[in-house]
Amino acid sequence: MDTLELAAHGPVIPVIVLQRVEDGVPLARALVEGGVRVLEVTLRTPVALAAIARIVLEVPQAIVGAGTVRTAADAQAAAAAGCRFAVSPGYTDAVGGACRALGLPLLPGVATAGEVMRAQDAGHSFLKFFPAGAAGGVPMLKALAGPFPDVQFCPTGGLTPANAPEYLAVPNVPVCGGSWLTPADAVAAGDWVRITALARAAAALRPA
Repeated sequence: MDTLELAAHGPVIPVIVLQRVEDGVPLARALVEGGVRVLEVTLRTPVALAAIARIVLEVPQAIVGAGTVRTAADAQAAAAAGCRFAVSPGYTDAVGGACRALGLPLLPGVATAGEVMRAQDAGHSFLKFFPAGAAGGVPMLKALAGPFPDVQFCPTGGLTPANAPEYLAVPNVPVCGGSWLTPADAVAAGDWVRITALARAAAALRPA
């Protein structure tokens, strides 16, 4: 799978942080019910990999990837858990090489023109722009379009339902990432109805 194919499944990829393994499957089902199939489960908690493995097994409609992949070991663990793609906050040759060796498609993070060039040198033309809000937001993405007309971005970090359409209106942004689909309080309360509603609204977002 080319990571750019992820954009074909909807305008928003949820950035998910799980504190309990048992929340993973019902959360994934709630998102899929709302029309969101591509799920980025971040490796920010000790339970992430176990939750990913359960989601892969029990929610086959979901296209599950691991986020916050920072090392070759992270990439190996993500592949072992059944992930279909990996997302990294930045790019290193170690992570890129590990993903290539594993056949695990990588969406690497960038924040500057120099980082875009390094990721391109490694063969990546679809990149995560992170942290989008702090790194210049929509004006920066428009500026990057000049020297990099062949690169597309998935902005993540600081996006909301209010500003996501503005990002999606930028020609080099086919999809964006957001944590607002899975609020911590809703996950903790098991409020899957609310998460399905948020997913449905996100799936219906259109460029501004």
